Amino acid sequence: MELMEWIERRMSVRGFTIDAVPPELVTEALRVGNLAPSARNLQARDFAVVTDPNAKRSLAQAANRRCVEEEQVVIVCYANLQKIGSYGHIGKELYCLQEVATAYENMLLFFMEKGYESCWVGAFDGKAVLHALSIPSYIRPVAMHPIGRPKESGMKTSRIGPSN
Repeated sequence: MELMEWIERRMSVRGFTIDAVPPELVTEALRVGNLAPSARNLQARDFAVVTDPNAKRSLAQAANRRCVEEEQVVIVCYANLQKIGSYGHIGKELYCLQEVATAYENMLLFFMEKGYESCWVGAFDGKAVLHALSIPSYIRPVAMHPIGRPKESGMKTSRIGPSN
């Protein structure tokens, strides 16, 4: 399948089967995420692979999203504000978010190619996520990535055409 077909096929999936996501697939996805562009190659994005049921429950509560708890693997993508510090305010407010978004998209397309789907989860209580994962305050959670084989068809939405 051509890249454009993959991109056009992407949709949000919230219902997953109980099939396990192979650990080696997750490791490869993290590698693919790290191939994303990065300001001055600082790579100011990090990932937490969450499989512990209690941690996933806490994340699901922080996001008010049941799919986060139900999936076997959730990758939390976050900006590392310490790594991007040399860029000052714009690094901490913009560049680090761009880096997380491009890494997330790389991983999303990689998982799709392997037969797995996801749903971008970006609305959550960031402090609750920090607490659930016991990570320091210089980390800014940006998105959660529940991954699995789709149990049902995803939500395909229309797109606005390009503007000039």
